[in-house]
Amino acid sequence: MVVLRSHEVKKGAAYITINRPDVYNAFRGKTCDELIHAFGKAAWDNSIGVIVLTGAGDKAFCTGGDQSAQDGHYDGRGTIGLPVEELHTVIRDAPKPVIAKVQGFAIGGGNVFATLCDMTIASEKAVFGQVGPKVGSVDPGFGTAYLSRVVGEKKAREIWYMCRKYSAQEALQMGLVNAVVPHNQLDAEVEKWCDGIMQKSPTAIAIAKRSFNADSENIRGIGSLGLQALALYYDTDESQEGVKAFNEKRKPDFRQFNK
Repeated sequence: MVVLRSHEVKKGAAYITINRPDVYNAFRGKTCDELIHAFGKAAWDNSIGVIVLTGAGDKAFCTGGDQSAQDGHYDGRGTIGLPVEELHTVIRDAPKPVIAKVQGFAIGGGNVFATLCDMTIASEKAVFGQVGPKVGSVDPGFGTAYLSRVVGEKKAREIWYMCRKYSAQEALQMGLVNAVVPHNQLDAEVEKWCDGIMQKSPTAIAIAKRSFNADSENIRGIGSLGLQALALYYDTDESQEGVKAFNEKRKPDFRQFNK
């Protein structure tokens, strides 16, 4: 099954679309590999000045790791069975802006993508949030440490500890997104931002992006260390309870393993 559309180019903007709408664009190992390939191809194509990441359909941008592909370990390569470190790196290392176009749910790993992209444009129907502690998981790198730089320590901790859902307007107020527009104007708004970027010096923008990244580059090391711990956590009964409860559509009982 095709899980990722080949990137489409419109007026110098490459559009990369996660194409798994049947599972709210949740990603598995293969999805990550294809995203890495698509980003790598677009990043070093000099005819492209900006990259747009989005999800297929109207319901979801991305809802993170596909829990049906996880049984204590995901179905691909990398420390936890998903090459998320490599995927996050290719988004950050692309020498051009990456815009997240969020038309629906940006949950879990999808919320991390929205955080990590240079800019985020959202439909008024978009919903943001984290679910890791509800399903026995966490993002111990850019999804936590970098999130706190974007929205502040207190809000970042609230997002992870409480696992609440936030509207597009709430996300705008906390600084998680750059703009919110009516749903039927999302495509036009993203194109407007892309057109604006295409009128700027690509070298100046590349230098600016690398300068921004340099200030938070230590988070890459934090994430690498954290994923090693996460791999061990995924082998525990406590973590696996989250996956089982999700797949069985019931509330998890994590506390039974913490006595």
